[in-house]
Amino acid sequence: MRGAYKNHDICFFNYRCLEGKGHITQLLNDARNGDKSAFDSLYPHVYAELKNIARRHLANEKSEHTLQKTALVHELYIKLLGNMDLELENRAHFFSIASRCMQQILVDYARQKAALKRGGSKQSVTLDEERLNLEENAEEIIEINDLINKLSTIDNRRSQVVVMRFFGGMSIPEISEVLKVTTRTVDRDWAKAKLWLYNELKAS
Repeated sequence: MRGAYKNHDICFFNYRCLEGKGHITQLLNDARNGDKSAFDSLYPHVYAELKNIARRHLANEKSEHTLQKTALVHELYIKLLGNMDLELENRAHFFSIASRCMQQILVDYARQKAALKRGGSKQSVTLDEERLNLEENAEEIIEINDLINKLSTIDNRRSQVVVMRFFGGMSIPEISEVLKVTTRTVDRDWAKAKLWLYNELKAS
């Protein structure tokens, strides 16, 4: 996914272009139903807004280079959709798009930090962690992202579950709505994916 949208700092689709919340909802409907053009219209806007929110949080001296993933995604939801009560499917699909944006944002920041860090001991990070320190966990975030890409070639659905859980903080029911599988299946996929990832991390 890296490089798919090279110049994300430029917001190609501003809020006015999206014609407000109603149009965002329509794009979510269309994207959920497989319309790639709707996804292509929505993704850069969600990415740009989420990146601005993340940048503002990181600029806060109290943040200590730490981001709360779920809090940022929900702040994004409020910014774009206010208190609009979306259908569960559309809400879940919005969060799945935001999870992919969060993945790219965190990995890009982690790469910048890792390049500056140049050595030092690695800090362990758990896959269930809500708060991520981009200063201390930079190498681990990059490693996990690389393993997610590897997992996608083995079991693509499980890799999607990891992206939505680890990067987006999505709930099991929300993920089941996006993937059109039962919550039991998502639970099983998440458990097996975590075991695989921890074994790979241990072996590295």
